[in-house]
Formats: sequence, C-alpha cells, structure tokens
Amino acid sequence: MHPKPILIIPAQVESVFFELLFKTLRKKKFLSPLILICSIKIFTKNAKKFNYKGGVKIIKSKFDQVELNNKNLNIIDVVYKKSKVNKTQIILENKYLYKCFTIGFSLLKNKLTYKFLNGPINKKRFLNKKYLGITEFIAKKFKKKNIGMLIYNNKLSVSPLTTHLPIKLVAQKITKKLIQDKLKLINNFYLKYFRFKPKIAVTGLNPHCESVLSFNEDDEIVSPAIKYAKKNKILAYGPYSADTIFLKQNRKKFDLIVGMYHDQVLSPIKTIYEYDAINVTMGLPFLRVSPDHGPNEKMINKNKSDPNSLIKALEFLDKN
Repeated sequence: MHPKPILIIPAQVESVFFELLFKTLRKKKFLSPLILICSIKIFTKNAKKFNYKGGVKIIKSKFDQVELNNKNLNIIDVVYKKSKVNKTQIILENKYLYKCFTIGFSLLKNKLTYKFLNGPINKKRFLNKKYLGITEFIAKKFKKKNIGMLIYNNKLSVSPLTTHLPIKLVAQKITKKLIQDKLKLINNFYLKYFRFKPKIAVTGLNPHCESVLSFNEDDEIVSPAIKYAKKNKILAYGPYSADTIFLKQNRKKFDLIVGMYHDQVLSPIKTIYEYDAINVTMGLPFLRVSPDHGPNEKMINKNKSDPNSLIKALEFLDKN
C-alpha cells in the first residue's frame, strides 16, 4: 500500500514557513507524498526567494491517490487576492487562510488521508477572539470536545489542561472530570501511536500544592482525579509542585508532565528543549501536528530560522 499523503497548510502569507519547508526538504526525504494547500503564486515567489528547485505538481482538490508521489511537491492552488488597504488586506488574508483550512478539512472528512500539518498562524489576527487557539478552532469544525494539546519530545512531553486561557479563569476550569478525561486521552493516545503506557506526572494548581484558603484545589480536585485514574490502570502520579517537577532528577522518572495551565508546563519544556518538540492535537479523528513555534514575524526574510521542529513534525506524520 502507498503511504497516505500529508496535507500541509503553510499558514500566514508572510511567515517563516516556506523558508523552513525548503530547508527541511534539502535535509530530508519523506515516504508520504506532501500536499500543500496554498496559492501557487505565493509558493512560486518563496521558491524563487529561497532558491528551491525541486519538482512541483499542481493537483485538484478532488485528487486521485494514483496521481501522487513523493518526488514532487503536490500543490492544491488556492486563489489569494491582495489589497493596498491594510484592514482589507487582513480580511482577504483571513478568507484565504480559511479557504485553505476548509479544503483540508474536506479531504480529511472524506478519508483521503489522516495526516494534517499547519504552519505557524497569528492566532490573534486569524481567530479574532472566537477561539482560544488553532487547536480549539479545528476541534470545533470536527465537533470534538475532549481534545488535548501535547507538546511532544521523545525524552519528555507536556500537556496543559487548559490552553490559551486567561490566568484568572484557569481555576474555574479545573475539575475532576477534566483531569480524568485528559489523563485517559493521553494514555490512549500513547498506547495507539507509541505502543506503551506513559508514566504521567500531574502538577498542582497552587504554589507547592498548598493554599492559605479553606478550599485547596490540589486536595479536593487534583488528588482525587489522580486516584481515580490509577484505579483505571493509568500510570498517573502527583500532584507535584510545579517549581520542582522539572528538575532533572524528578522529570527523568516520567514520560509526560500534565500541567494545569499553558505556561506552567510550556515555559519549562521550551527552556529545556527549545524548539526540539512538536505540537500534537490529541482526540481528533486524524493526526494533526504543527511545529512548536509561532509565526516569528521578526525573522521573516532573514533566512536564519531553524527547521528542526518542522522536520520532527513531518517525521512523526510520515512514520504513522
């Protein structure tokens, strides 16, 4: 059987993605055919800028698997219109990006593949405060509620229970059910894609898992949820103080650390591994990954960006 293709949405019109992609393709070959869903004009402009001379094949959005091979970059051309007026330009770019996603989602729903990657996206501009992040945007389109962000590194991964949520709202969202559902989701994802049960450390919500208030979430919510997971044969432990669980002698005991909120676990993992990780969405009916970095607009056109996270993301999809 031929490997299923990888659908790729390069994301922002102006971003470091094409630079990273062309650097990746000079370093690596993938068995899975790569399909870019983007404007051929934008692609050609960037190919010229970064001196990419690989093969390119234009295909239709209703492609036949036989048409594809991994020797060329396959492109589904999406029309992109420009405007000299800044506000209009943002609207046009968002419409273009939304159409790219719509085509990708249609292909996924029709089971033409289960491998999906999107490049870095300016969430504030594209989502316009309608969703917490791209993870939630995609989940809503597929009517999935129990999803999870996994920042994956083969030595240590992390998963925040809440993602891009304002810090003052985090405590309201932390429930026993949320923790139990996420631990089950992580356990099942690891069993399916990595073929083993992960050892999971769970952080507390409060500093040192302590509180001067009469109600301590770590005693009343987090601990009972972990005990429930253990009864269901999930290797979950904690709660641990977030300020020490990432110390070398502590983190080496675990495959993954679950945190209560975004920066509680993403800040330390990026300090330890920088961008040697990928962003995976668990709980979707397909594999969705993205490089573990944002649009990095300050680095556009400098040709100095590191493709390591994109390489890891494509490798992950290629072997699954």
